[in-house]
Amino acid sequence: MLPHPIRLAIVGLGKIARDQHIPAIEGNPAFELSAIASRNASLPGLPHYADVDALLAGATVDAVSLCTPPQGRYAQALAALNAGRHVLLEKPPGASLSEIRPMLALAAEKRVSLFATWHSRFAAAVEPARAFLAQNAIRSVRVTWKEDVRHWHPGQAWIWEPGGLGVFDPGINALSIVTRILPRPIFLTQAQLAFPANRAAPIAADLTFRDVMGTPVEMAFDWRQTGPQSWDIEVETDAGTLLLSQGGKVLTLDGRPLVEDEDVEYAGIYRRFAALIAAGESDVDLAPLTHVADAFLLGRRVDVEPFEDAA
Repeated sequence: MLPHPIRLAIVGLGKIARDQHIPAIEGNPAFELSAIASRNASLPGLPHYADVDALLAGATVDAVSLCTPPQGRYAQALAALNAGRHVLLEKPPGASLSEIRPMLALAAEKRVSLFATWHSRFAAAVEPARAFLAQNAIRSVRVTWKEDVRHWHPGQAWIWEPGGLGVFDPGINALSIVTRILPRPIFLTQAQLAFPANRAAPIAADLTFRDVMGTPVEMAFDWRQTGPQSWDIEVETDAGTLLLSQGGKVLTLDGRPLVEDEDVEYAGIYRRFAALIAAGESDVDLAPLTHVADAFLLGRRVDVEPFEDAA
């Protein structure tokens, strides 16, 4: 039996860990933040280690949250799982599909929990939208996911490298919602990916999907948006137009409000992680990352102007 609270360490103390993970952990009595592993950052009053190996050798923890870039996640996860620690993976769970399944097999072998998180699935409007769409015929889906990379990811060079996903770093949030709320699987039929001349990852993508009944699903991702940001999923149904906006926080039907809530995503993630640990289970859904991989397989590359971090 694990002690209560669960002693948790964060690996990678960057913006997402500070803005989202730490407040969610502090708000959940099932967890106690016990240590930090980060090359360049620490928190007052907590043991600090340079990397995950030093953390596992020196700290007494039951679980780790990996908030590092995906390119190095595989080795970190395997080290933690081999040491018998429960592991939470920030999205995306890894830099490739093939590296995730060995993690899941190792978690089962070590009898610990592995949780590949998709934080947008925990937004307040997602489950109500899923329930509505299970009861109504879907005619079409249109996703518009456009934001300003300079605002949300300033100076984060890793996102432009192979494995960093580029615009699919936010776009995979939309994919995680769509694959949760639609009652039937979708598959990619064509894609166009816009690559800056000086970058190894796309800055924009236009994607066309169909579900198994032929229902059209269109998605437009762009990291060059200025002014108001767009995180919208519009579903035309036989009962009206269902709109998830603000990344899944708000739900309307023909403009009539159904759900509106604050940011509850990471609180939901840590509730789920605690439940998985208590039940001795794992939760690893690779559907969103599979669609990203398909986009790189099927996508037609278009070169666009170079991107510089400074406007």
